[in-house]
Amino acid sequence: MNDTINTEVINTTRRGSRLLSASTLSSDDVYNPKGEKLGSIKELMLDIESGRVCYAVLSFGGFLSLGEKLFAVPWSALKVDTENKRLIMDTDEERLKNAPGFDSDNWPNMADSTWEKSVHAYYGTTY
Repeated sequence: MNDTINTEVINTTRRGSRLLSASTLSSDDVYNPKGEKLGSIKELMLDIESGRVCYAVLSFGGFLSLGEKLFAVPWSALKVDTENKRLIMDTDEERLKNAPGFDSDNWPNMADSTWEKSVHAYYGTTY
C-alpha cells in the first residue's frame, strides 16, 4: 500500500487526514521519490487572503545554517508521505541546486507576479 498523499487529491470525508499543524511541518525533511534527501522545511508561506499555503521554503546545503541556500517551492510540487512523516518532491538534487534560490538575508518579493510565474514555471506547477 502506498501512503504517499497528493495534497490536491485528499479524501475530504476524513477531516483529520486533511489537516496538519503548520508547526509539525516545520523542519520536516523533503525527499525525492528515489529516497534522496533534498533538504528540510524552514517556513511555510501563506496567502493571507485565501488562507492557503503557497510555498514551502526549503533549505538545502550548508552546515549549521551556514552556506545554506533557500528555495521557495510551490506547495503543489510537494506530496505528504504519511507513512514516513516527510514530504516528497519529484526532482533530483542537481535540479534543485540550479533552482532559483536565495539566502536568509535576501528573501525575494513572493507577491511579485513575475517572480511567482518564474518559480511555478521552474517546478512545472500551475500559477
